[in-house]
Amino acid sequence: MYVFVCAGCGAELTVPLSRVPLPAHAHQRYGNGIQLPALMEPGTFAVEPDHWGPPWRPWDEAGPAEAAARGIHAPVPTLSDGARGAIVTAPGDIRGTRLIPDRCGGACCGLDGGDGPNLSCVACGLAVASRIDDCSLWQAVWLAPDTVRRVRVDGAAPPPLTWEALVAEGKRTPLFEPIATWGASLGTGHYWSWSPRWEAAAGQALAHLLAASGGRPVTVADGLVADVFRRTLDALLPAGGPPRHAVLAGPGRPAPEADADIHIVPVHPRTGRIWTPPGPAAAPARPVPLPMGVWLSMSSPRPGPPVPATGGVPRDVLRDDPLPPRPRSLFRVDSGTFRHTVVRLPAARHPWLREILENRTRYRAAGLF
Repeated sequence: MYVFVCAGCGAELTVPLSRVPLPAHAHQRYGNGIQLPALMEPGTFAVEPDHWGPPWRPWDEAGPAEAAARGIHAPVPTLSDGARGAIVTAPGDIRGTRLIPDRCGGACCGLDGGDGPNLSCVACGLAVASRIDDCSLWQAVWLAPDTVRRVRVDGAAPPPLTWEALVAEGKRTPLFEPIATWGASLGTGHYWSWSPRWEAAAGQALAHLLAASGGRPVTVADGLVADVFRRTLDALLPAGGPPRHAVLAGPGRPAPEADADIHIVPVHPRTGRIWTPPGPAAAPARPVPLPMGVWLSMSSPRPGPPVPATGGVPRDVLRDDPLPPRPRSLFRVDSGTFRHTVVRLPAARHPWLREILENRTRYRAAGLF
């Protein structure tokens, strides 16, 4: 367990925290006027390996050589000149800070961190973090890595669960959920939609699927995998030629077929490790990572309530009525998360993948993103 302290005076700025992987939706901007919850679970923190936050420089100023040195292999609108290693945690886990009034402007319904760190240490006044809670952004506090220090404290975090224990625990991420909005006539409003976390996870996974495809068609099995990826893969990849086969693989599932070129596998929610098959693999396959909760829902979806073949539901059977409404639109992967991931893959240098990046607006209009 760790506590983060002010680098200027040593005052404690967080409760004890344990490290987890950076969520796939960490940089997601979802919809318009949406109230999103906290990005991080209470008592956890994650580290951004890339440069993060202002100041920002346009691509034309930075250039492809500097971008490639930072691990970015395709054009992006701007490059961050913020420090590497920003630490993100839940707002409720922050202590001993206060807002900096002249760094709280420029946002819509809250704070977006666009003016730089907007939280200072109460004890010494050093700017130490950026509070993010604007509409359509996940609520979080990003600690600046050059103004805080990580200190180990008494008390060890529980050991990470085994893959088998994670499957037995069964913490699934719901496929769709109620979304809270600003601006309703009586305060906040809600509507049912595909889960933002699913859309972000699918955007990240799609980038890896395309990179693994090598520009060839990719087939996926029927079920949720097909519902999430098939329509987009068929539209973005050329038809014809020998296809690559992507299958779900992971703990508790049968061994993948020998002809599977791509394995869609879970990421451990504590360690960030990608699942790998035990023992020597029969043939090398490219892994495509999914957050554990999304992978669990995709690999073993919960069945719906039983429906009698004839007649209605018996009077003595209780059920939720009405059932939660399903989204009215087809599933779309998150465009921003897709771009954020794919430009950091060396495959983004290939012309066919660069074309997809450059024409995302057209693909969004077609309902793919």
